[in-house]
Amino acid sequence: MQDPFSIAEKTCETMMATYEASQLPPVGRFHYHQGVFLLGMEMIWHKTHKKEYFEYIKNWVDSIIIDEEHIEFNTDQADDVQAGILLFNLLAETGEKKYQKALDRIIKIYQGWSRTKEGAFWHKEDCPHQVWLDHIYMQGPLACRYGATFNKPEIFEPSLTHLDVMFKHCKDPKTGLLYHAWDESRKAPWADPETGCSPEFWGRAIGWVCAALPDMVEWLPVQHPKREQLIQWHKELVAAIVLFQDTTTGLWYQVLDKGDRTDNWIELSCSCLFTYGIAKGIRLGYLSPSYQEALKKSWKGISGRIIMDSRGMVQIPDICIGTGVGDYTHYVKRPRQVNDLHGVGAFLFACAELGSLQYLLSQ
Repeated sequence: MQDPFSIAEKTCETMMATYEASQLPPVGRFHYHQGVFLLGMEMIWHKTHKKEYFEYIKNWVDSIIIDEEHIEFNTDQADDVQAGILLFNLLAETGEKKYQKALDRIIKIYQGWSRTKEGAFWHKEDCPHQVWLDHIYMQGPLACRYGATFNKPEIFEPSLTHLDVMFKHCKDPKTGLLYHAWDESRKAPWADPETGCSPEFWGRAIGWVCAALPDMVEWLPVQHPKREQLIQWHKELVAAIVLFQDTTTGLWYQVLDKGDRTDNWIELSCSCLFTYGIAKGIRLGYLSPSYQEALKKSWKGISGRIIMDSRGMVQIPDICIGTGVGDYTHYVKRPRQVNDLHGVGAFLFACAELGSLQYLLSQ
């Protein structure tokens, strides 16, 4: 079985050879595509301390943040603030005040986003009244880490309220899975006229939640009254997710609960996010080690699909491109790409956590 850290290093080197840091797509602005990939690289840097990884991350951030007053991003959506998570490590390592000032600006933007009547964030200004699962990963870990780092616990609260509303409306009582989105107004074409929910359980959207919850738990103070609720949500979500793990491949489908349909397909980014979330929950001490069997199966499936080409470059296939909300056909017809940054970042997440739980994989 391949060592997670070794293949992760080869993956970082592949991407560095493919893109100059400043040319990571979408070029010229803060965005979660680059943020997710580079956060994965940062996780591997913490394990290897390879200077070139740190410099690559810093070079990308510095190509966007000229100074604290000039950050290229769309301020009306969480997708473009997620990359702010990279600023904490840069601040800690360099002491450059522009990183803290940029974080302060991002948090002010987060505090000003529009919300539903119950206090959940709209996904974007052009998606009024809509709550999407993806949103919590883009801002939740950032808000919790900011609050913990700068001793501003009030910054946690909007994100925690968002989770309350999201689980209230998106959780399916039968499967325990989460619908991709909920529309407070019931006006979106995909919204059920009674519940407001979208019709399907999209793998990567649920994967973002599975990754966000332990990331948020990690930064919430132990005494925080909502911390145990986040842990319970994660426990229940993981219990539901593992029931839909494919018995043949150890992986998960694009539409999670419809693996029996011939046009559905195994999707790597959600499989990696689930693997990461489960492994991290075990490492943090609140998920049962009995989930190691699910991790063994998922890692065998993930690593078995990674291709090393003739140039020695890592190729990660079967990654769904960015996707809006829709019906079953919408999801299964979405294009797949090799080395899409969604999947590369999620793969590095999984490698980092599984490398920390290496003993589980060797049993």
